Amino acid sequence: MNVLVYFLAAAACFILAYRFYGRYLSRAFGEKADRPTPAVTQEDGQDFVPTRPSVLFAHHYSTIAGAGPIVGPALGILYGVGPAWLWIVLGAIFIGGVHDFVALFASVREKGASMAEVARKALGPTGFLLFIIFTIILIVLVTSAFLSLTAVSLTSMRPLAELGLSEGQTLIRTTEVNGETVGIVGGIASTSVIVITLMAPLLGLLILRKNISTVLAYTIATVIGFVSVWIGFAFPLALSPLWWTVIISVYTMFACQAPVWLILQPRDFVNVQLLYAGMLALMAGVVVGGLNGLTVTYPAANLEVGAAKMGPVWPFLFITIACGAISGFHALVAGGTSSKQLAREPQAKAIGYGGMLLEGTLAILVLIAIGSSISYSDYMQIAWPTGSAGNPILAFATAMGHLLHNGFGLSLALGTVMGILIVEGFLITTLDSAVRLNRYLFEELWRAILPNPPALMRKFWFNSGLSVVLMFVLAQSQGWKYIWPVFGATNQLLAALTLIAATVWLHRAGKRSWFTLVPALLMMATTIAALAYQLVTSYWPQENLILAGMSVLLLALAIGVLIISVRQFFAPPAKASPFSA
Repeated sequence: MNVLVYFLAAAACFILAYRFYGRYLSRAFGEKADRPTPAVTQEDGQDFVPTRPSVLFAHHYSTIAGAGPIVGPALGILYGVGPAWLWIVLGAIFIGGVHDFVALFASVREKGASMAEVARKALGPTGFLLFIIFTIILIVLVTSAFLSLTAVSLTSMRPLAELGLSEGQTLIRTTEVNGETVGIVGGIASTSVIVITLMAPLLGLLILRKNISTVLAYTIATVIGFVSVWIGFAFPLALSPLWWTVIISVYTMFACQAPVWLILQPRDFVNVQLLYAGMLALMAGVVVGGLNGLTVTYPAANLEVGAAKMGPVWPFLFITIACGAISGFHALVAGGTSSKQLAREPQAKAIGYGGMLLEGTLAILVLIAIGSSISYSDYMQIAWPTGSAGNPILAFATAMGHLLHNGFGLSLALGTVMGILIVEGFLITTLDSAVRLNRYLFEELWRAILPNPPALMRKFWFNSGLSVVLMFVLAQSQGWKYIWPVFGATNQLLAALTLIAATVWLHRAGKRSWFTLVPALLMMATTIAALAYQLVTSYWPQENLILAGMSVLLLALAIGVLIISVRQFFAPPAKASPFSA
């Protein structure tokens, strides 16, 4: 089928959903343009900072995007293009978008509180404790998986012939691997990420302190982004995966303690320019390719092969393609940083619901690029090689290179590097934000279980260090291929728990909640089934005690939250409503 059919059908669904369903949700929540947000009433220059919508959207979108909407479809396409396409579109509209929107709105109405704190109000102290422990485990899994993926992708290399380059070329630096000349593709992104991070504080000062115009901020961010790429081509940095895990871990330890305007916001603002450029390039490649007759050649349904690699299509397609359809991590971003920067309530629809739909669009573009522009055998060799973990990010980047080469004549090498660059900055961004979020959560946990936490447990560096050490140890001991399935299940289960907490929160305030209840039940059933299946068929038989123990703990926590939620749902409505003016 022509690639335009897949793309235009998805785009039409997303536009209609934002226009009509997004407006319905806004009215159901009761947003008020004149109600001050926590960013205004609690402004502190550190975490609570009223932010321009374009800058906040850049931060929110680049943080929730990460590697998820690329890695998920790059793996999930193995089940077939049809099932993957349907899950992304329907999931983003009716489950993921609702989840992100309600998480952001609830956090804003609860004075910028995390979803764990919202759960405390909806589910009580025990529900809060279970929710926060569950969330901490998820973030450790998220950061471990992304740290491992970052180390793999930053060291990506491709044979020159497969990049469309000949011996003696000067575009990309090369090295010898097993007697073969390969291009240092990941090294270009490595240098680019470093340059962007070093320049971020300058841009942050210009935006916040000098109050430069949005147009000028976009211009500077774009220049920084493209200059960083140019420097990357000139001086690609090639390090081992172990060195990258150490460097990134040390960086996140310090970056997560800096004010959001100093590194997090401006770096995200620069990174998102590269993502916007990459998405526009993908869209243009799909449109031009479609007009020239480009078709998706992968099987519409490929359930047996997908099941052999990952497990039955239900529930595993639904947890493999996580962030492109729904992601519990998004609620942590919404309640952890974005709600503290939202200047006006009506902006929540664009940030929460719109951000999720745009992420679904990216996932669709990834699906189309891989399914149309790289042979099935090459895809299997890169993403699913025998005896090693594979590199789904490189599979996507290679597909993007071919898509742009066939559509515009862009060299395969440049297109492939562009694909790597789309992902790399956002992996770092997600790690930075996630460790910052875990710092908040550990602080909340100590306050919940200890009447007077020791001074040590209240230190920034203690809680940040604990988050980083757990991330590093699990990433080194397991690797992304082993972590991703349990991360996907845990991520989706947190989304289900968030939707359940939001359902109780809405219900006890006397508001409609069917639009959160239905997806909550669907995702709860899906993720519990996935965790139980993995435990029985994989982790326990293989004596993987870390992931087996984690699965048992997650199942127990989820069932506990579910029981408490049912009790609270049927309790008398709360007298004080978070919807009151």
